Amino acid sequence: MHPNVAVSRRLVNHERIHTAQMRELGYLPFYVIYLVEWLVRLMMRGNAYSSISFEREAYKHEADFQYLEKRKHYAWAKYVKKKNKRNKLFNH
Repeated sequence: MHPNVAVSRRLVNHERIHTAQMRELGYLPFYVIYLVEWLVRLMMRGNAYSSISFEREAYKHEADFQYLEKRKHYAWAKYVKKKNKRNKLFNH
């Protein structure tokens, strides 16, 4: 853990969403897709990290502590093509 990052309920939920993504894809495929998507998005306009579909799902729902109970499998996939609204994702 980074020394300047406080562990909050919201952060834990964000990471739990990533864990759900990893479980449905398998851990290795998750990281391969994550890396490939990041590399592709590096060549596009905007912030590559904040455009990754896995991150977009996790940031959008990190404050919804019941999200994982209602989350559909592969929910991250709907964020692949949608335009990134960085300001809405990262301004909490």
